[in-house]
Order: sequence, then C-alpha cells, then structure tokens
Amino acid sequence: MKKVILISSIFFLLVLTTFVKNETKEIEKKIFLKKENIRELKEKHDLVLLDYNYLGSPKKLVKLQEELFDDEFINYRLDEIQKIIFFSDKVLFQTDNLK
Repeated sequence: MKKVILISSIFFLLVLTTFVKNETKEIEKKIFLKKENIRELKEKHDLVLLDYNYLGSPKKLVKLQEELFDDEFINYRLDEIQKIIFFSDKVLFQTDNLK
C-alpha cells in the first residue's frame, strides 16, 4: 500500500511539474511579445516626440525655412497640388498655375 501511494504521488508530481513547466513557457512567450510591443511603441513614441519638438508647428517650419534656405521654396495649398513628380535632384509639384 505504501508503495502504491509513493508511486502515485511521484507520478502526480511529475504530471504537475510538466503542466507547470508548459504554463510557464506560455507565460514567458506572452511576456516576451508584450516587451517587444512596448519596445516598438517606445521607438514610435521617440520618433513622434522628435517630430513634435523639432517640426511641431508651421511657425517653426517657416522660421527654419527662413533661416536655412534663401527663397528656394514656393508655398502651395494642399488643394492646389495635382501631381507630384520626383526627379533625382528635385521634386516638381504640378498645380493649376503650372499648366
């Protein structure tokens, strides 16, 4: 009788250990995926924060344009632009005025 109880308890512990190990693996996988998602979101957050800090407002863009470029840009409203053509050294915006 003692042998049966001992063998059954050992078997039960083995089965329990297997179950716990499998559950632990699943939890670790979920934790890893969550950490990866958090890392990606932090990277996106950093890029958005950088964009906001340096190019946050149209006034900042105009100020940077005036500081860095000498009348190289023409301002267009978004609804004026019909087609954008990319060349190797410049970009052409086709508008109603350029037809």
